Amino acid sequence: MNKLLVLSLIALAPAGYASSANAGCVQELHALKGASSHPIAFWRSPALVTVSDEGDHDRPSIVGTWDVTYTTAGAPGGEAFIQWHSDGTEWENINFPILQGNICMGSWKSIGGNRVFRNHVGWLYNDGTLVGRFTETETDIVSKDGNSYTGWNELKLYDLGGNLMADLPGTAQATRIKP
Repeated sequence: MNKLLVLSLIALAPAGYASSANAGCVQELHALKGASSHPIAFWRSPALVTVSDEGDHDRPSIVGTWDVTYTTAGAPGGEAFIQWHSDGTEWENINFPILQGNICMGSWKSIGGNRVFRNHVGWLYNDGTLVGRFTETETDIVSKDGNSYTGWNELKLYDLGGNLMADLPGTAQATRIKP
């Protein structure tokens, strides 16, 4: 089942908006049809970090607004606007259908030099019905001039019972949106 789900996600990822199952901030695909609809959701995920980007003021900061392009499992994943806040929180608005969820959020911390780690969360939908959650952990490297970053991530999809449905690698490429 997991192998079929991953293959379906990879095969359908370029279809983008043609999909009827969507994740807030993560385009979820037809493979979720039939996912558990358990009314009580217990979600197993790593603890969120809430450490701010304080300290080393000589390095570029991730704090600000960014235009980010994602790939998931090697296929185009979406384009988003992300705001990284100095208090260690971030939120994202991605170019997925509004009624199926396009806002998600997370927490981040500096992990040394110009690198940051974030834990990002959102909801999974199937034809407008809540069917699960996702977590995306990401490590990003801010360029020396502070105007771009690149990163790699791991996207995990869970049904409402907390069961892992897929674990997918991805990348991020970002450009700072200047005031």
